[in-house]
Parts: sequence; C-alpha cells; structure tokens
Amino acid sequence: MAVQTPFAGLLSMHRLLKISTSTQRHLSDRNILVKLHKYRREVRTFSTGSVKFNENKGENSDSSPLSTKLTSRHALLSKRRRPLSPLERISGMLPQDTLSPEVMQLREQNPEDERNMQGSIVQECIEHEAIPKKVDLETHDGSNAAMEINNLETQLNGAFDEENSFVSPTLPGQSLLEFGEVLIAEYRKQGRVEFRKMFMLQKEMRLQSGWGVIMHNDIAGQPAGSFLKTNRRVPLLIRRASLEEYVLYMRRGPAIAYPKDAITMLMMMDVTEGDCVLESGSGSGAMSLFLSRAVGSKGRVLSLEVREDHHKRAVLNYQRWRTAWSLRRGEEWPDNVQFHNADLCTASSLLTGQGFHSVALDLTNPQLVLHTVIPHLHPGAVCAVYLANITQVTDLLEGIRCLTLPLLCESIIEVPIRHWLVAPALRKDGRYCTRKTPILNEEQREEAETSDDSDKEQPAFGNVPYIARPHPEQKSHTAFLVKLRKYVQ
Repeated sequence: MAVQTPFAGLLSMHRLLKISTSTQRHLSDRNILVKLHKYRREVRTFSTGSVKFNENKGENSDSSPLSTKLTSRHALLSKRRRPLSPLERISGMLPQDTLSPEVMQLREQNPEDERNMQGSIVQECIEHEAIPKKVDLETHDGSNAAMEINNLETQLNGAFDEENSFVSPTLPGQSLLEFGEVLIAEYRKQGRVEFRKMFMLQKEMRLQSGWGVIMHNDIAGQPAGSFLKTNRRVPLLIRRASLEEYVLYMRRGPAIAYPKDAITMLMMMDVTEGDCVLESGSGSGAMSLFLSRAVGSKGRVLSLEVREDHHKRAVLNYQRWRTAWSLRRGEEWPDNVQFHNADLCTASSLLTGQGFHSVALDLTNPQLVLHTVIPHLHPGAVCAVYLANITQVTDLLEGIRCLTLPLLCESIIEVPIRHWLVAPALRKDGRYCTRKTPILNEEQREEAETSDDSDKEQPAFGNVPYIARPHPEQKSHTAFLVKLRKYVQ
C-alpha cells in the first residue's frame, strides 16, 4: 500500500514539512527581534541613569552580557559620528552668549556638524557620568576609572585654553556695538562694493537687503568690523560709520557740501581748535559737523539757515551724530554749534558784539550778505564761499568790485577726485599671473619649464603683475571754492 501511494499525497506531505520548517524559522526570528528590543530598552534605561550598580567598589566582576551589548552600542554610535575636539565639547555645553564670535562663525559654517556635535556631547557626557563612576558592569577597575577621569579633566582644561586662544584680546578703548550707534553694512564681491547701507542700531529691528536679513539684536554686542551672515548665508561687513560716511548717507534736505570740498574749505580758512566761525547756509548740517569737530570744545560755530525745513533737518542730523558718538567713545561730542533759523541779511542783531576767525558761505547769492559779514571778520581772516556754478563766481566777483569791499580773491579752485582700481592680475581659473622672464636659449627654456611657479598658490614677492586703471564710476563736478581774504584799508 505504501508503494502504491498516489503522487498527490507525497506532494501534500512535502508541503506540510516545508510549512512547519518556515514556521519554526519565523518563531526564531521573532525571538531574536524581541531580544533586540529588550536590549534596546535596557540600553535606554541605562543611559538615563535608572540602572542600579553594585556598591562594592573594591570587587572586580566579569563583564556581563548587558555590558557587552552596551559596549557594542557605544561602538556603533562612535562610528556614526565623527570624533569631537575639546573645543567642540566645551562650546556645545556652554551658553551661546558666552561663546566668542570666532567659535560662533565656525558653528554656523557647519550646521550639520553642530547637530551631530550636540548629540555626541550628550552621549559622551552620559558615558562619562554613568560608566566610569560605577565600573562594576565593566572590566575596568577603580584605578583605571580614576585615570580616565583625570585624563578627561586634562582635556577639558586644554579645551578652555584653546578657546581662550581664539578670542582676540580687548584693546584699550575698544568697545562693542550698542543700540543707538550709526553703523555701515556692506557686501563686497571681487574687490568691489556691491551693497552699502547706513543704519541706526535699534532693538527688534531688521537690516534688510537684497542679500538677506540680519536682526539688529544679533548685531548688538559684536565687535566693530565683524562679518555677519544673513538668512541667505551671505556675509556682510558691519562696522561703525565715520563722519565722512555719515555726511554722505544721512537724510538730506538740500544738497550737501561734499567731504572733499568741506575739508578743502577748512584748510582755506585755517580753522583750529578754539576758533569762532560763522556759517551761513546750514543746509543738511554737513559743513556744521566738520566745523564742530575742527573748533573743538573750546570753539564755537554760529550757523544760520533761512529755510525752516532745512534748519530742522540740520539740527536733527547734528543731534543724531552726537548721540552715536557718545555711545561709541563713551564721551560727549562737544555741543558747540548754535543753529538759528534766520536770514543773514537781516540778522545783524545776532552778530552784534561778535568777531569771527573765519566765515563759510553756502548761498545762492553770497554777494548780497558780504556787507553784513565783513565788519565782523577779523583782519587778515578768510571767507570761503561754496558755489555750484561758474556764473555764480562771476556774480560774486562783480559784487565785490561794485561794493568796493576790502576783500582779495586769492584763489578759485575745483577739487576733483579720481578713484583707481589697483588689483593683482588673475587668470581665468582664478590663479595669480606671474611675470615671465625673456628666454634667450634652449637651456633657459628648459629651466623655466622645470622651475615654473604658476602652479603655486602664493607666488613670491614681486612675481605677480598688477593692473591699474581709473575706476569706471567717477564723481563729477560738485562746486567751485572761492577764497576771499580781508585786508585793512
């Protein structure tokens, strides 16, 4: 009967055997998964500090299966993350307010490494706090644990020393950026300024540009001259504004006296500390600021403006600069400018009993006020006149001739400034060009080929040619400056 068993019965018996074998294999795999899940729970509870260790510190015990699994778990974690330097360990545990700008810049450059660094620091701190102090589950004894703790303390001290070495020392008189200061933000690309903006640092405000946004709160507390990245990862140079830049970028009413012309007028008038200077035509307050700095705290400037809106603008710009200066230097800018909304032709009462070492006029028709000004000008002193058109210059000279005023026209000048671009010559691949010596024979050709310095990143001094040409963006005509000197009749 057994021999005559149908083929279908044999096939069914073979299927039953196959199913039973696969079921046993599935059960064994499930047991393995349950064990792995159990080990993971044990590792998690161990990392949180809930595992209780034996209190006998002097006894040495063999490594248990749990310690073996933990060791393999830590080995896997160490393979996933890169090793951390002492500086990264310390900077990850310290608050961001205490970190130096250099460390913050390094952390911003590698955001993924920063996240890995934080996870690694937490894991390593858990290992340092849980494993070395209770070594009953490990093969190390108490003496080895003490040696590991001492080594870790040495690394921490070295990390603090390394971090302090990156922090630049504070120089005498150096101060960090504060709210209320006037700052300049600029972006340079290939040596050219692509963006420049002046702004006042204020709380909860934003610096907006085509290259991204920076919060004012992130700028406060930084040293001047720092590069800060926008939300688009574009670095902007943040620095304090000079008086020249403040005059150029401040809010204006009328056209200003440009710094190049204002400085030349100061040289014409020979303004020194302690002088008393008369200014007519306050405008936006540019010339008033330069005169205020020139005369110092011992001097005085009397500034008159016929238009009320221009007068208010000049006073506002002057006060803003004084506030920013006091925050920047910790001392008050001298309050030595007296602004008056008056016409110089009819303001003889303001000049009564006063004498001036020099006079600066920025008016459309200055010849109409000379008869009021000249009697209060010291003999031998200079009256500098700022005129936009050459026709105004001829009208001024004609008025002096007709009024027979005791004035000598010493000079009529124009102050041009020509900017130049001077940069090392570069190849299309970005490397520096090098000077080529003339080749006389084949031996020199072979020597030149063997000693070619073109592949070096930094050629030696004097081997790089420079390109120099006038800047394509030049400032055009601004004004004519007339120097008039009073003489005794």
